Amino acid sequence: MQVSHTPAAVSALFDDPNLIAQAGLVPVLRLAERCGLSRLVTEKVKLAGAKNGAGAAADAKVTSIVAGMAAGADSIDDLAMVRHGAMPVVFGGIRAPSTLGTFLRAFSHGHALQLHAVHRRFLAELAAHTPLLPGSDAIVRVLV
Repeated sequence: MQVSHTPAAVSALFDDPNLIAQAGLVPVLRLAERCGLSRLVTEKVKLAGAKNGAGAAADAKVTSIVAGMAAGADSIDDLAMVRHGAMPVVFGGIRAPSTLGTFLRAFSHGHALQLHAVHRRFLAELAAHTPLLPGSDAIVRVLV
């Protein structure tokens, strides 16, 4: 069997405002909520003095970045995928890629360490909520 179309002639466009291309994000972000990702970011990440309001709503910005990465984004521009179709209806607080880029550029080494503290605690919560491995309770004790 041979493909009858050349690769350049094949394209897909997802522009229906009532559909969700990344529906698999629903359980991923529910798990992130249950494990306290937004709460941890609010408690730990402080971008005081950041220009243009880059430090405001850090929890929504980090969640938008995590959602984009879980959906396959590997650049700031790719984070636009979480704004397509009905995604804003399903998920509140989605931020534009330019806003997320400004947020990330405001990070210093100290802010990265704050985000690392979120990561450690979030990983412990994930291990507690998803006991997939034997002995995962020991991992939780070590990480906390």
